[in-house]
Amino acid sequence: MNKLTLKYELAIDFNLIAITSPLKDYRLCYFINKVTALDLRKIGDHEIWINPQQTFYFGRFTYEDVINETAYFLLNNKGIEGGILIPEMKATDFFLLIQNAIDEDLLQWQISQINHLREVVVATEINPHKLKSKENLVF
Repeated sequence: MNKLTLKYELAIDFNLIAITSPLKDYRLCYFINKVTALDLRKIGDHEIWINPQQTFYFGRFTYEDVINETAYFLLNNKGIEGGILIPEMKATDFFLLIQNAIDEDLLQWQISQINHLREVVVATEINPHKLKSKENLVF
């Protein structure tokens, strides 16, 4: 009997910035919007199904840059009623996901602007390919 094996790779077409901050998500959005000229706004929560009986919800904000065809998403790493979006990064509070990779200089400028916020402990770019639970970031 022949055995067929299906292998797939996730299409990872985004930059990822990990942010540690004690702020609530809406306050962090306000400050990020102020220093980066983005306009992040609240949208429906991001859902992750662990099994049929267990679903976690994570706050999500978005901004679409139509001119550059880039979408920004700010995601909480800690669920509304428990759970962690990326369990291997428990110390991280938020992720800024940037779809359709942007210019490296602009990305570094945005990271430095976020790092200059008094309310942010640290913001750093991470490689999403190295994350074990990167599928939680695909929506």
